[in-house]
Amino acid sequence: MKAAVLTFPGSNCDRDLAVAFEAQGFEVARVWHKDSALPEGTDVVGVPGGFSYGDYLRCGAIAAQSPIGAAVKAFADKGGFVIGICNGFQILTEMGLLPGALMRNASLKYICKPVALRVETADSAFTSALAKGDEITLPIAHHDGNYTIDAEGLARLKGEDRIAFSYVQNPNGAMADIAGVLSANRRVLGMMPHPERAADPVQGGTDGSALFRSILGQLATA
Repeated sequence: MKAAVLTFPGSNCDRDLAVAFEAQGFEVARVWHKDSALPEGTDVVGVPGGFSYGDYLRCGAIAAQSPIGAAVKAFADKGGFVIGICNGFQILTEMGLLPGALMRNASLKYICKPVALRVETADSAFTSALAKGDEITLPIAHHDGNYTIDAEGLARLKGEDRIAFSYVQNPNGAMADIAGVLSANRRVLGMMPHPERAADPVQGGTDGSALFRSILGQLATA
C-alpha cells in the first residue's frame, strides 16, 4: 500500500507521520508543496501537523491553495482516503473537504500535553481497529484547536455518525468536545490530536498505531 505524506514550509510532523505509516508496512512517498500531482498509485494521503506557511492569514489557508492542495482535493473528491492531523485538519477544513473551522483555543494559550479521547465511531477506515466507546491517549500540540461549527452542521455530524473522536476532558473549548470528524463519505478524517506521536513504545504510548492499522486493513480488503 502506498501513502503520500505532504510537506509544506513550516511542517514539523511530516517525518513522524511517514515513520508511522512505514511501521505498518506502507510504502511512503514524501510530497513537496509545489508538486502538482500525487505519486501514481497513492492509496492514502497524510496531511501533517506544523505551521504551514507560518500560519499566515488563517491556519491552513495558504496550504489549501498550494499546487499540491489542488491534487489532494481532487484525490479526495474521487473517493481517496485522506487523514489530516492538527495543522492538516485545519488545511482540510480550509479546502472544504471537512465542515467547520478550527478557532483559537478558549484559553488563548498554546496547549501541549497528552489527552484522553473517546472513540465515537468505529465505522470508518481510520477507526475500524477500535471500538465505539474505547478511550485512547494521544498528545495534542496546538494553539488553534477549538473546533467550531454551526448548529445545523453539528446536528448533521451527530446524525450521520461523523464525529470520530471526542475529548474526555475538553482542553480547548471545542464544540461538543469534538477532537476529530469525518467527511460525508467517511474517507476523509481530520483530527487535532497526534496519532503519529503515539505509534511506538519509545514515544511513551502506542494508541495512535491503531489508526494506521485501521487504514491498512481497510485498503487490504478494498
